[in-house]
Amino acid sequence: MTEARHSERGITLIEMMIVTLLIALMAGISFPAVSAGLESMRLNSAARGISSLLNAGMNRAERREEVVEFLVAPAENKVRARSLSGAFDRQLTLSGGVTIAVVLPAPIEPDGSVPNPPRDFILYPGGATPAIGFLLKNRRGDERQVQVDPITGVPAISNPKAQTAEDSQ
Repeated sequence: MTEARHSERGITLIEMMIVTLLIALMAGISFPAVSAGLESMRLNSAARGISSLLNAGMNRAERREEVVEFLVAPAENKVRARSLSGAFDRQLTLSGGVTIAVVLPAPIEPDGSVPNPPRDFILYPGGATPAIGFLLKNRRGDERQVQVDPITGVPAISNPKAQTAEDSQ
């Protein structure tokens, strides 16, 4: 007589629970880093979008010799550039937790507070570039500043917190 040997294959419930626990632990550890990376990418993307819109408006004013109005509505997170003839009209709405914290140059109230009302700037053909700037923030408190250099007329993106850390060293 031959004994019937049954080879048992498969996994037990405990093994399955251990593997599931390890996967959940790895996901829990990596989630904050991935989330921070996404927030930073959204902030950088918003800064590049505003810089691109500024470039497009300044190019339109210089090359087509049209007056371009640059409208900023911080409460609605909207930036709009349009020519007065209506041939050029572009709008950028910031999303993903990125907000326009301050429009530069910031007006200062007599009590020392800095309001953030809707603002508009005019770009004239052949005229001097106004010193337009934006301070953008995300939910984590990271900041990016988009500032137009009035001499070169080129928008530059910087990280104000990184600059203050370098200055203090």
